[in-house]
Amino acid sequence: MTAALLWLALIAAVTGGLWWLARRPPRVTVTREVPGSGFEGGGLPLTVTVTVQSRRPLRVTLSDPTPRGVVPAHELTAAALHIGQTTQTFTTTLRLNRRGHFEWPGLDLAWADPLGLFWQQTTLPATTAVTVYPGTHGLLLPDLLRPLLSEGTLSRQLGLDDPLSLRSAREYVTGDAPGRIHWRLSARRGELVVREPERTAASSLTVFVDASAGGSTFVDSAARLAASLLREGQTLGLPVAAAAAGQVTPAGRGADALHAALHLLARLEPDPAPPALPVTRAGGNLIILTARPSADLTTQALHARATASRVSIVALPEGFYLEPGEQARRQWAGLPDAVRDLERRAAVLAESGILVYVLRGNQSVLTLAG
Repeated sequence: MTAALLWLALIAAVTGGLWWLARRPPRVTVTREVPGSGFEGGGLPLTVTVTVQSRRPLRVTLSDPTPRGVVPAHELTAAALHIGQTTQTFTTTLRLNRRGHFEWPGLDLAWADPLGLFWQQTTLPATTAVTVYPGTHGLLLPDLLRPLLSEGTLSRQLGLDDPLSLRSAREYVTGDAPGRIHWRLSARRGELVVREPERTAASSLTVFVDASAGGSTFVDSAARLAASLLREGQTLGLPVAAAAAGQVTPAGRGADALHAALHLLARLEPDPAPPALPVTRAGGNLIILTARPSADLTTQALHARATASRVSIVALPEGFYLEPGEQARRQWAGLPDAVRDLERRAAVLAESGILVYVLRGNQSVLTLAG
């Protein structure tokens, strides 16, 4: 009986000692090094440095879970029996799976006595944020962007057509747009005659995304297309800006202006609020991306044409366009009524200097104006 009590006392003493060893966490310092932004579908280098200090022997387990939108190539976990001071560096690559602004607050730390009987855990403060910009793709846009000039001499080949400013009229030739036919003059002459409008130079490019009608699929596609247009505009030397959900970024030719626009597009989410077009710089080019263009949006576009050299409405009805790399699919439903109405008014809008592009069937966003 006495021996049993002695054994129980010894076991209790050992257990109490182990509990005492594990009652306080070790001192842990964490630093993360990762660029603050990247493009969807790309990758970013991630370096995590962890320093652990403890005068008592402890079992330590570290785990650094990342948000779902950014996935490390290798899981950042470590487990060891620790005493003293140890510094461990983990290096991996973050795969940027989808656009957005992602934050992860800290590392998960668990510790216990050397035998692993008494485990405790906490989260270490080490806030890190990464902004994933929308992915971009090449575009075939001879009529939408290619003719734009921010500076330089205008000619019959260079600059933007201004339908409100008639330079001359000429005979119709095969390939002329029907919207350019001057019907009154054609009736008077007895042959088809088309207008020759003056050309104006664009001073900026603003891409507006209407997030009020489409769902998350449209918003993702529109954000990628807007990012592609902005990068193309910057390549042409135009000051670029993005607008959506009541916000507009500062226009500029530098990297800061493009990053501000991409940052806005990265955070873009469906918004039920009615769209509100931004004030466009005089002589600028305004491109509107929408899933279902409302009558109010079209009216706002007409008002924006008062200062803009060109206004383009690009309709992307969900299910009627292909992303780069997508395979053709069957179409089981017709276009939304708002898009059909926009198509019917396209010729009238063109007379006012508003171009309309509707992606229907299996048309790709790569060839908006091809």
